[in-house]
Amino acid sequence: MRTLCNSVVTLSWRSPTDAPTDVCHWADGFPLNLHFYTCLLQSIFDFRDETLVLDEVDELVELMKKTWSILGINRSIHYLCFTWVLFQQYVLTSQTEPDLLYAAHAMLSTEVANDAKKPDREAIYVKLLSSMLASMQGWAERRLLHYHDYFQRGNVFLIENLLPLALSASKILGEDVTLIEGTGKEDRKIVDSSGDRVDHYIRASIKNAFARVIETGSYKSTSVEVKDEASEALLQLAKETEDLALRERESFSPILKNGNQLQPVLQLGLESWKIFWFKWWLDSADCEDGGKTIVREMAPYEVDSVIMRVMRQWIDEKMKRGRECFLRVRDSETWNPKSKNEPYAQSIVELMKVVKEMVEEFFEIPVGVTDDLICDLAEKEENQSSCENKEFHIKLKTELCPHLPPLTRCNRDSKFFKLWKKATPCSVTTEEMHRHGLAEAHHPRPSTSRGTQRLYIRLNTLHYLLSHLHSLDKTLALAPRTVSSARTRHASQRKNRSTSSSYFEVAYSSIQSVCQRVSEVAAYRLIFLDSNSVFYETLYVGDVANARIRPALRTLKQNLTLLTAILTDRAQALAMREVMRATFEAYLMVLLAGGCSRVFHRSDHPVIQEDFENLKRVFCTCAEGLMDEEVVEREADIVEGVITLMGECTEQLMEDFSIVTCETSGIGVVGTGQKLPMPPTTGRWNRADPNTILRVLCHRNDKAANQFLKKTFQLAKRK
Repeated sequence: MRTLCNSVVTLSWRSPTDAPTDVCHWADGFPLNLHFYTCLLQSIFDFRDETLVLDEVDELVELMKKTWSILGINRSIHYLCFTWVLFQQYVLTSQTEPDLLYAAHAMLSTEVANDAKKPDREAIYVKLLSSMLASMQGWAERRLLHYHDYFQRGNVFLIENLLPLALSASKILGEDVTLIEGTGKEDRKIVDSSGDRVDHYIRASIKNAFARVIETGSYKSTSVEVKDEASEALLQLAKETEDLALRERESFSPILKNGNQLQPVLQLGLESWKIFWFKWWLDSADCEDGGKTIVREMAPYEVDSVIMRVMRQWIDEKMKRGRECFLRVRDSETWNPKSKNEPYAQSIVELMKVVKEMVEEFFEIPVGVTDDLICDLAEKEENQSSCENKEFHIKLKTELCPHLPPLTRCNRDSKFFKLWKKATPCSVTTEEMHRHGLAEAHHPRPSTSRGTQRLYIRLNTLHYLLSHLHSLDKTLALAPRTVSSARTRHASQRKNRSTSSSYFEVAYSSIQSVCQRVSEVAAYRLIFLDSNSVFYETLYVGDVANARIRPALRTLKQNLTLLTAILTDRAQALAMREVMRATFEAYLMVLLAGGCSRVFHRSDHPVIQEDFENLKRVFCTCAEGLMDEEVVEREADIVEGVITLMGECTEQLMEDFSIVTCETSGIGVVGTGQKLPMPPTTGRWNRADPNTILRVLCHRNDKAANQFLKKTFQLAKRK
């Protein structure tokens, strides 16, 4: 040990020129000196948390400076070692404290960069500087050239400090090489290539990431020969490429742009999954002209048109399956509700489920959804709805109304009629048959048939379809992935949508028209078929006073109660209005086309008027909240006009008939020997219609009316 100590002391007092000196230092152990000094610098970190710098760092550094003369350290080497210690500590602590890297970059870009520019640097400093910067740059660039592998969404912010460190190290190394070569052009302006270097990082990282996508996938397999499998593989490749482009644009591009104050060197959007163009962009980095030659050699590939064609084929295929589903459920539909809470056909539930799944799948397809595509989808669905509505085969209301009996003279009390009744005392007369029906009417019960109830279920089904179309319309309008289209194929549709704000305007109109027709037929079926025995067959048959409307009103109330119990709230108003119209129509037929079993006297007018007021009151009461009284009064105007005619005297009726007939036929005034023409039966009965007045006369049990009809039209007597 003494020998070793003497040798060390001798070396420590030796000077570089072998001249006597009073300074003791390590003359031949500079690497060891640097190791000692870096160990001293590492003492600034808290041993309990190695990512923290002690608060007494300034005092500690001042103490360390006292070792400079012993270890051969100067100010430039101190900052060089300090930068290295901060960087090394950041790496050793698993890169958990970004402030260490930030501090290392701050010292590198200021103190070290300034010292590196000095012309009187020692050779040992230049060697140490080059070694340290090369290590730092190599470590940083390994991560920047593969930043898609090293950085994820949670730690992508680390690039903000790592990129400036790599660029600063590259810049200092570039200037240092120029000085070391001894060209004598230290003041020569060096071009800042940081922009090209960032572009190199981006290209290399994306190219490596894309190569890994190809390598890890099954796209290069030669066994993918089946068309469907190849298409599936290409779609999967497109999806992964799009994910790569989106991650680059959303996570890395903002940092790489802001970190170097550069314009974006990479513009990647949703269409970046166009693989061939993406690969061209990567390969063009190796071309001298930036890839222009490759572009000229490539045949144009209209990706947008291909996408539109494939998407329309997809829509057509889905619509075809929807049509098949509709035909299948239509043939098996019984129009029975599943429950009271679901009073509609189950087939529509299944169809709407298919449509909803189709729309969800449509927006899950990884392409830019344009207005044209949405208009195509809406148009096909609208056509599908129209076709489904046409499948509602229902009778016309004219098929449910009874046939109009021939016009005859009312001659119930003639001598011939009385003799005929006496001659056949044992036969069952028509009047007795109607009295039997009248007796049944005094014990009313709900008369709504199963067929009418099925029509109610159809109405509920149509309104269910309407509500889901509204929901679907809202989904299409608020689709978050919708982008505008430059095409003009659906320009007129988009213009119409700007005024109607709906994709299904035609479908809405079609469904509402079908609702109107189904409500109308259901109402006529309820009144003329289901309630026929208590209404048209018995009301005012034989004698007005003994066959009044009260039994029919009780049955009508029960039928209306059942209607509101079956129909949904949205369908009730229209259905109730149509039942009212059908009831008023049936009442007019009783008064004007009641056949041989009904006769009326002028004295019956108050009774008939009272019955009709009671009939109106039923709808005002049962339809409260569904119809206003003004609507009831407006629909009742025609019936009240006919009832007013029944209260007029026979002479006034004949005069009014003659005047109206002449006016409508255009003959002016009837001359001597000229007869009035028979007015046509239009079915639009009102008090100003000559056929309506004629029918009132035909049902008037009056001698004057009988003679007028016989003389004018030679109408036959009733039997």
